[in-house]
Amino acid sequence: MGIVNLTPDSFSGDGLVGNIDRAVERARQQFEAGSDILDVGAESSRPGAIPTPEGEELERLIPVLEEITTWGIPVSVDTYKPSVMRAALAAGATMINDITGMTDPESISAVAATNCAVCVMHMQGKPCTMQNAPGYKDVLAEVRDFLAQAVQRCRQAGIADRRLVLDPGFGFGKTLDHNLTLFKGLTAVIGNEFPLLVGVSRKSMLGEITDRPVDQRQAASIAAALIAAQKGARILRVHDVAATRDALAVWRAIEQGGIDK
Repeated sequence: MGIVNLTPDSFSGDGLVGNIDRAVERARQQFEAGSDILDVGAESSRPGAIPTPEGEELERLIPVLEEITTWGIPVSVDTYKPSVMRAALAAGATMINDITGMTDPESISAVAATNCAVCVMHMQGKPCTMQNAPGYKDVLAEVRDFLAQAVQRCRQAGIADRRLVLDPGFGFGKTLDHNLTLFKGLTAVIGNEFPLLVGVSRKSMLGEITDRPVDQRQAASIAAALIAAQKGARILRVHDVAATRDALAVWRAIEQGGIDK
């Protein structure tokens, strides 16, 4: 899943707000690098982020969607607003990536009658305050229970299991210790019933581990993506698509004793 940020304040410094041509070009680069899905976001969810007005989010998002949804690649939209979900789906998006885990009944209504895929993510708190003092008695159990409840809400609305993807939400209301515990216990949290999405590319947890700034975390991001795949992740949300694909290709060739021709 190749990341395409349409925000002015992306934590990774790759935001492309206000320039449709550059945003489309970035999406094209991710597509040509080998993305299987493009994930487009027009509102920052970095720690401390201030909510973006709905109209502004749509102004950033829709012109880009109208172009890239004609390329024949699935397009995911990262939003928690029901009205933005509806507009994105009408513009051709095929997946909604909701950082709030479909906790808003209106969000469930926005996707239930469609055929889109739905990624439900765990987050403690809200982006503007989530990293102030995150706390858990048992992070594995609490994330697992939240995702199970999200699945149940979706099922009750008629959303088929085959449409669901789960994301434990690394960095969303979690300390480094919480993130590491989650990573180590991924299989226990998610199980094998639903596809698992992992997004840790360039995040602060990698900076804490390596003591490197955000623009020097490619190696750490690739390592984390590879470990996530080894632990069963089906979707890797990344900035560095080609490099991540190369790492996965080497791992698969070693595991299989050969390469696919």
